[in-house]
Amino acid sequence: MKLSIVVPVYNEAENILPLLNEIQQALSSAETYEVIYVDDGSQDETAKVLRQALLQFSTLRVIRHQRSYGQSAALRTGIKQAEFPVIATLDGDGQNDPADIPRLYEVLMKDQATQPDLWMVAGWRQKRLDSQWRIFSSRFANAIRSSLLKDNTPDTGCGLKVFWRARFLDLPYFDHMHRFLPALIIREGGQVVSEPVNHRPRERGVSKYGTWGRLWVGIIDIIGVMWLLQRAQPVTAEEIKNG
Repeated sequence: MKLSIVVPVYNEAENILPLLNEIQQALSSAETYEVIYVDDGSQDETAKVLRQALLQFSTLRVIRHQRSYGQSAALRTGIKQAEFPVIATLDGDGQNDPADIPRLYEVLMKDQATQPDLWMVAGWRQKRLDSQWRIFSSRFANAIRSSLLKDNTPDTGCGLKVFWRARFLDLPYFDHMHRFLPALIIREGGQVVSEPVNHRPRERGVSKYGTWGRLWVGIIDIIGVMWLLQRAQPVTAEEIKNG
């Protein structure tokens, strides 16, 4: 197993060391890996804790945005800097379980023989440990998105995903694109499969995203993604050689 794990964070100082320890344990059997934390302009002690963590974790790399550009930008920064061809992403709040990464990685690699167009294995939080209101709003948003975009993915909001780096970098970039990766991949001719993953309650820190603000921004983004899907034009071509 060779992969780069990208973790975007904003004001998650309390969660950094516990999550890094879990990643190290989960990837103990990996041939080689790296963990890239992208600090999206945090205003708490995140930068300080990450500098200290560099002394403790040899696989850790840290990139810091000068100001907050958002989760999609942080993910893209980390993925562009990644060394390995396979990427795993995790939310920095500790609710994703790093122990699921090896299994999703194996699904991606195993299914290449039968599904050469498989670009992503997406986590599916079947038993979410959030407030009832947040669970309801998430399911409502997922239902609207799935109905309009036909992305056949039950939980695009799960931060745990494993995919090919090169395929991600081929996708059109825009703010909030991380919420629509399956639809964008399908637009480019790729496939996405969903796998059940563990989900945990947030033990430290507070959520950075308000439900209503995310809902209204999401509606605007869905309209934009629908436009992108309608403008897609698959191209088939072949190289002509002498003889």
